[in-house]
Amino acid sequence: MKILFDFLPILVFFVVYKATGNIILATAILIPASVLQVGYNWVRHRKVEKMHLVSLALVVLLGGATVLLGDGEFIKWKPTIVNGLFAIAFLGSQFIGERNIIERMMGDKIQLPFKVWRTLNLAWVAFFLLSGAVNLYVAFTFSEDIWVDFKLFGLLGMTLAFIILQGIYLSSHIQNKE
Repeated sequence: MKILFDFLPILVFFVVYKATGNIILATAILIPASVLQVGYNWVRHRKVEKMHLVSLALVVLLGGATVLLGDGEFIKWKPTIVNGLFAIAFLGSQFIGERNIIERMMGDKIQLPFKVWRTLNLAWVAFFLLSGAVNLYVAFTFSEDIWVDFKLFGLLGMTLAFIILQGIYLSSHIQNKE
């Protein structure tokens, strides 16, 4: 259910675009959908995930530019910038603090050697960079309609495939905590 909620603004964007063929209108509706998503999280949990805040800031900035200037090229950069920021954060966590981001997120559930945590974290850095690069390639090589399909199905599919590969990698290293 959480993953559906995380993808709700993208789904709204997709549905509006497919219904109208208008990326400006779809973006104009994406902005309040993203605000509502963050607002709902705040009201319900009294906290907001950093991923949602980063995404909201970029939706407002790049989506606002898209709507105000009537140019759909701005919103196409959002997935790449988000992925780039995550890549930087994950890479930086290799050098700041005692544990990297992946270990901070999963370390209370599973026990892994330092080398596995490092490899896993760096794999996420590579994944974020690849996702961002593929987004730019699709956005500026293919039609807007294909990019909208890719934004929902392609990036989601890439993420799910990566998570499955991560699970396979982890399965040989996991030591459950008692």
